[in-house]
Amino acid sequence: MTKLRISTIPDSRPVKLTIELPAEIHRDLLLYAELVSGKAGEAADAISDAARLVPLMVGRFMETDRAFQKQRRGRKPALAGRMTGVGD
Repeated sequence: MTKLRISTIPDSRPVKLTIELPAEIHRDLLLYAELVSGKAGEAADAISDAARLVPLMVGRFMETDRAFQKQRRGRKPALAGRMTGVGD
């Protein structure tokens, strides 16, 4: 059998994460979501918008953290081969 470069399909399913936020941060997050969506005063929409906004905010935070990016480039994930399916 021919050895393919990609031997497995990586698991790209989202991971559900449950966190608790201090009330002040939650209020600010809802306000931020309202401002981003342009729907100021519509709290029901702000809650679902906030849930979609959090992954973008966390991703952007890590993307712009220079110390994190430097450490990330300097190390190889232990499961890299299994996650990408390369080299199996």
